[in-house]
Amino acid sequence: MNDDVWSRKEVQSPCIKVCVIEPESRLCTGCLRSIDEIATWSMMSQEERSAVMAELPSRTDRLTRRRGGRAARRAARQRE
Repeated sequence: MNDDVWSRKEVQSPCIKVCVIEPESRLCTGCLRSIDEIATWSMMSQEERSAVMAELPSRTDRLTRRRGGRAARRAARQRE
């Protein structure tokens, strides 16, 4: 069954429900949008959303690399 009433021709959100804002870049580590882009997504035009979506792949280098968390701390303690 094709339900044309509920189909939309709009750019969908890139959200993957891993919502953590990295402090240095101020980007979400899940979808790579800025906090402002996340807040205004529903009010953006299709052109604005498309522009953001096109830019997302180039943002991965802006996130700081994690230092390793608990596993890295344990490994460091074992080396001492």
